[in-house]
Amino acid sequence: MLNARKNPRGWLEVAAADEGFLLFGVGPAEIGQRNRDGLAAFLDDGFEGDMGWLRETAAKRRQPQAMWPEAKSAIVLGMNYGPDHNPMDNLAAVSAGNISVYARGRDYHDVVKGKLKQLAGQFAAKTGSAVKVFVDTAPLMEKPLAQIAGLGWQGKHTNLVSRKAGSWLFLGVILTDAVMRYDEPETDHCGGCRQCLDICPTNAFPAPYRLDARRCISYLTIEHKGVIDREFRAAIGNRIFGCDDCLAICPWNKFASLASEQKLMAKAGGELPPLADLLRLDDAGFRRHFAGTPVRRAGHERFLRNVLIAAGNSGDKALISPVETFLQHPASLLR
Repeated sequence: MLNARKNPRGWLEVAAADEGFLLFGVGPAEIGQRNRDGLAAFLDDGFEGDMGWLRETAAKRRQPQAMWPEAKSAIVLGMNYGPDHNPMDNLAAVSAGNISVYARGRDYHDVVKGKLKQLAGQFAAKTGSAVKVFVDTAPLMEKPLAQIAGLGWQGKHTNLVSRKAGSWLFLGVILTDAVMRYDEPETDHCGGCRQCLDICPTNAFPAPYRLDARRCISYLTIEHKGVIDREFRAAIGNRIFGCDDCLAICPWNKFASLASEQKLMAKAGGELPPLADLLRLDDAGFRRHFAGTPVRRAGHERFLRNVLIAAGNSGDKALISPVETFLQHPASLLR
């Protein structure tokens, strides 16, 4: 067993692997000017859409020390959630709702953050260092930190890609005031490949490494609060929460491994629920059915909006009658 006081980094890396983290790296608590410029360009072009919180927290996103001035090092960990099949195959199940791979099991925020808090607490107790834990809920740019810590690089689809683990990854960050040995930053290995750009159903990538969230199906079905424009509806197909196309097509996923954390695996019936069953869910039923999963983030009305679009795309005549009942629905979003 490694001595945490003599070799805190080595001890933490072993402990993280024991908790199910596939990737581990350490870098300075710094995202670099290129990433700051990229954030500014994203916001200048209005690519954030309804996600006003991205603009409101832009100053904090530019530098981790804006949230915690004492931060010196970023310990970045990656947990895989690879599926046991090609998610693209689910697009053919037109009478079922296609839920993004990451949202079929327990909410990763809870799973990953719980493990990170445990690791960070032990690290702090053994070393006397101060720590703060982040899992995709604070204004911290985790993907640039992951690249600087050597875990992978941001691909042309803007997601993190690892040579070791592909792109089915959840990221977590432990910021600490300890100065540690840093890993070498990862370099870009996309080369001339543009499969992720070409497969996007809604042309959400105006250029490599640039995402217009307003056109992204994940944004439209999860973050967007209003009516989804007609120009996107046919392309949505049966996707009722998120989209995996740009991840699933990436050649680097030949190195991806199956989800190792049981809680992140699809719950029973969580992969392709029948649209007919989903159309019958009232608010309480929606909350029960998707309790503990990321799907609850959409809320009942927005979720039904997505289900109605999928039903319209299905061509399934058996869905006509249940869809017609929404013509009298009190919520204008669903009529």
